[in-house]
Amino acid sequence: MGWRLAHIFRHPIKAHGREALTSVALSEGRCLPFDRHWAVAHEAAMIMPGWNACMNFTRGAKTPALQAINAQFDEGAVEITLTHPLRDPISFAPDTSQGQADFLNWVAPLMAGGRAQPARLVKAGRGMTDTDFESVSILNLSSNRALGQRLGVDLGLDRWRGNLWLDGLAPWEEFDLLGQEITIGEARLKVVEPIGRCRATMVDCATGRIDVNTLDALEEGYEHTNFGVYARVVAGGPIAVGDIAEQVA
Repeated sequence: MGWRLAHIFRHPIKAHGREALTSVALSEGRCLPFDRHWAVAHEAAMIMPGWNACMNFTRGAKTPALQAINAQFDEGAVEITLTHPLRDPISFAPDTSQGQADFLNWVAPLMAGGRAQPARLVKAGRGMTDTDFESVSILNLSSNRALGQRLGVDLGLDRWRGNLWLDGLAPWEEFDLLGQEITIGEARLKVVEPIGRCRATMVDCATGRIDVNTLDALEEGYEHTNFGVYARVVAGGPIAVGDIAEQVA
């Protein structure tokens, strides 16, 4: 089979930057630790206790410039550092009033005009994944290459906002895993559903500007706009870049 885990990414603040990890410990029923742990509620949000749908948050589908944010999270200090090509770096404590104010002032110039503006950072005691269950997204490097070849560009990885990238699968083979379980390192995950994509994937994450129409390319080439799959952790354990991934017989 020859699959391996090539990359791990998490996104401490939903839609506001990603960071690469070399290893992480997965827990049953949970997303990556501190993945989408915070989200940015906009001024028109109707926030309820617990998980809330993405329509309540500022995100790259509505404000492309957000896609160019990179993040680094210091778990010990509970401090996030964000960078963007148009802004000076910022480090702040997201659970403090001063930290939230500093973040909102920093991100405000990146927001698209005419959109509901960011109002506050919120958290739910679980990851604010796009699924109502705590999911881990699994993506396929060869599918990304196939779509990039169709478009005639190197798509990179960041635009997809994925968690785990696998190498060694055939293009689009990840969809054959729906309903199946796979092991990665010492963890086991059940693949639940495909990931339907939005306009955020059209954005070049180096510039924060739209550069290709990924959605049309998916629709015209494959008759869907899915890329990657959502999985649920059914047995926790540590995973690391380079780990073998296998389908459970």
